[in-house]
Amino acid sequence: MLFIVSGPSGSGKSTLSKRVVRNIERLSFAVSYTTRLPRRGEIDGIDYRFITDREFNDLIKSNCLAEWAIVHGRRYGTPAESIKEAQSSGIDLLLDIDVQGARNLRKRHKDGTFIFVTPPSLEALRKRLLKRSSEGTSEIRKRIEGAKKQTREMRLYDYIIINDSLNEAIKNLTSIILAERCRRDRVVKNSKLGL
Repeated sequence: MLFIVSGPSGSGKSTLSKRVVRNIERLSFAVSYTTRLPRRGEIDGIDYRFITDREFNDLIKSNCLAEWAIVHGRRYGTPAESIKEAQSSGIDLLLDIDVQGARNLRKRHKDGTFIFVTPPSLEALRKRLLKRSSEGTSEIRKRIEGAKKQTREMRLYDYIIINDSLNEAIKNLTSIILAERCRRDRVVKNSKLGL
């Protein structure tokens, strides 16, 4: 199964995704490619695969990306190989991607579970972005404007998590994943029984 987690920059979707992957068996995190520079504490190959624009162009030309998008002036993309490997091994895959990427992925993987993570308010988002200290004032303004546009697409998602408390958001995302697995297992069991 594919679990696609999206939301505005600063919503906490990456932190949430990584914590949940550690807690659930047979769930793996798809490490995306990006052309942006690493933030403090980020590790290449764990948080993202940090590559050049030229390398990203090569991935596009080689059709190696399941989806890609330009977000805040930088490109991000999901390796198609990650999805193929997960599907062939029976491991569920969690993707932390932007709304544009989710829109693109939905066209190819209609059976994915799409989850939108949002902060409780724009003010809470602004405070989180300031606390992160990785963007300047004008960049934070752009990200807040982007968040307003992205939240208009919430209705296209299967689930919405308001990330007011990280622990509560972890419980909610864990519950969604486990419930979707139960639904899948029930469908498989019923088909084997001829129901």
